[in-house]
Amino acid sequence: MERMTRLRAGILLGLFSLVMVLYAMRLFNLQIISTDGNTDNTTYYTTVTTVRAARGDILDRNGKVLVGNRASYDLVFNHFVIKSADNRNEYLYNLLKKCEELGVEHQDHLPVTMTRPFEYTLSEYSTAWQNYYQSYMADRSWDPDVTAPLLIEKMRELYDLPDEWTEEEARAVIGLRYEFDLRGVTNLPSYVFISDVDSDTLAAILELNTPGLMVESSTVREYHTTYGAHILGYMGAMTDAEWEEFQKDGYSMDAQVGKSGFEEAFEEYLHGIDGQRLDKVTKEGTIVSQQYIEGKEPVAGNNVETTIDIDLQKIAEDALAKRMKEITDPEINTAKGDHEGLDAQGAAVVVMKVKTGEILACASYPTYNLATMKEDWEAINNDDLKPLFNRAFGATYAPGSTYKMCTLVAAMENVYGSQNALAGQPIYSPGETIYDTGYFDDPNYPNFHPTCLYYSSTHGSTHGNLTAQDALKVSCNVFFYILGSRLTIEMLDETAKGFGLGEPTGIELTEKVGWRANAESKKASYTGVDQTWTGGDRILAAIGQSENRFTPLQLAVYVSTLANQGTRYRATFLNRVTSSDYRTLVYSNSPEVVSKMDISDTTYATYVDGMRRVVTMIGGTATTCFGGPKDEDNTQWPSKITVCAKTGTAQHSSGGSDHGAFVCFAPMDDPEIAIAIFGEKTAHGSAMAPIAEPILKAYFEMVDASEVYTYENGLS
Repeated sequence: MERMTRLRAGILLGLFSLVMVLYAMRLFNLQIISTDGNTDNTTYYTTVTTVRAARGDILDRNGKVLVGNRASYDLVFNHFVIKSADNRNEYLYNLLKKCEELGVEHQDHLPVTMTRPFEYTLSEYSTAWQNYYQSYMADRSWDPDVTAPLLIEKMRELYDLPDEWTEEEARAVIGLRYEFDLRGVTNLPSYVFISDVDSDTLAAILELNTPGLMVESSTVREYHTTYGAHILGYMGAMTDAEWEEFQKDGYSMDAQVGKSGFEEAFEEYLHGIDGQRLDKVTKEGTIVSQQYIEGKEPVAGNNVETTIDIDLQKIAEDALAKRMKEITDPEINTAKGDHEGLDAQGAAVVVMKVKTGEILACASYPTYNLATMKEDWEAINNDDLKPLFNRAFGATYAPGSTYKMCTLVAAMENVYGSQNALAGQPIYSPGETIYDTGYFDDPNYPNFHPTCLYYSSTHGSTHGNLTAQDALKVSCNVFFYILGSRLTIEMLDETAKGFGLGEPTGIELTEKVGWRANAESKKASYTGVDQTWTGGDRILAAIGQSENRFTPLQLAVYVSTLANQGTRYRATFLNRVTSSDYRTLVYSNSPEVVSKMDISDTTYATYVDGMRRVVTMIGGTATTCFGGPKDEDNTQWPSKITVCAKTGTAQHSSGGSDHGAFVCFAPMDDPEIAIAIFGEKTAHGSAMAPIAEPILKAYFEMVDASEVYTYENGLS
């Protein structure tokens, strides 16, 4: 025993420098053959193996686990053992036959199809795998341009496979032999023959006693909710670019990384540190001993607590899906005309905390189930509505009349220039009335007469004299055409920028930025036509058309900034990060003010009053969506919630019904929550407003419970 101990020590000492290289490069499976010195000359294989670290959990703001891990088992080959075994081809043949019998798929990286006619599949593999293949060919001085069928014949001869095997049977065994040979000369990780094996399959395969085939414990990502697919995200194999970056951090080339959503955005927190283990195995495959190298135990990833309230997320997604199905159902949506919304497509809703920028819910329609995405892939990928596309911050749209508060703020907070007879006076003064003629009529624009929707739909009726508050209530285009004609594009553009429109929101996930209407955006948007910015463009921009293109998330930031009287917060999905055992606070996110606009109390009161009238007064464009107009004694909906809102109907160039938008915040006196909703081809903004009702009700019912929630680990 003492002699064996000395021998082991000698072996480990001799491997020290190699192990140090392993440490530095975070490589897998530096394997060494050794003899223990016993009289029976038993041969052992001492293997340095990297043990996968468990990935961290993803939680909602109330501590509910949204994505976690479940224990699983992988079947992994020790290539030294199988390559030294007698009758190894027969072992592998029987193994593959058993897998076929069980209906279990395995994977190899030989870039040739599994069946005739054999064809190369190099393009399906990363550059690293392609390079390994090229090295394999070069080591054998084989022509890299050999045809795939001829390559299979050469490999069949190399590995001495029986003539009676079919070509497909031979190809399957060749794939395994190829994997073993690669690991004999490279730093590739262990060959995982089958991942996530169920207990029955495991028992059936292990009965074959295939030399070198061992069971490794592992974990598999598990989804605890069917909601939030677009923001939770999924994992997958690394691209070339990702491998170039992640290998610096010790990732193995076959590691799974976040490909979208939170899994991608918070990869640095979620990914753990793999461990290093010494395994001693007999040539028959029997494990003699396993122990971690000191200081190299695997460290699980950190847990990420997001700002999402999964209960509110569920309500938002369900309300969005319900409303979209109602709009597209001709038995429910019986509106007449060319813009009834029956051709509605996708939609999105974003719910945000006004005073922090925290995103409570973020839904995109249609959606999908992450747990069954692999099985549903063909249907998902072929769906014309593109369920994988996150419309909440991946799509940009004209905001329509939801933009009108921006125009009003620009007009009230700016003054006429020196060249104007009213120099130094506000462009719009509180209480000023503007007469709605039904269409824009200005001698400076003799050939430009856009109409008000009310005028065209009623065959000549107008809103008459309007204050800003009533213009918001009825969404009079003419009123805002006139404000747009008084403003410069610089005034309008700067105000929109202050509200975060056409600006990055600061979220941790990849987002579209969009753009604001101005000369630069028009020039960038059009080719082959007149790109000159005109006064007519500015007037259309004032009602949220022209080149204005924003994401639903940016609209949520915008309405939050309106509610905050000009204070704009960075939007965020991250609350805090804790250690794997939840005991240690790793990182805590804090609200961040991005910018602050100087909005006077008078201006603030004006647009808040106007937005309130949208919901409460007869003629308001969203009055019917919250229980109808209220009298003086019943001005709240429900009894404790005062909602301020604005609808928007946006024209577009893709044909069919108009887009619909709805934004709101509540309560009016002390805003807490902001909501932005956008629907593709839903005909009207008012069609989107009903989605906000269940969200608002749920939020204000849950807020007290949310505030008193206490974590068991005692972290504040």
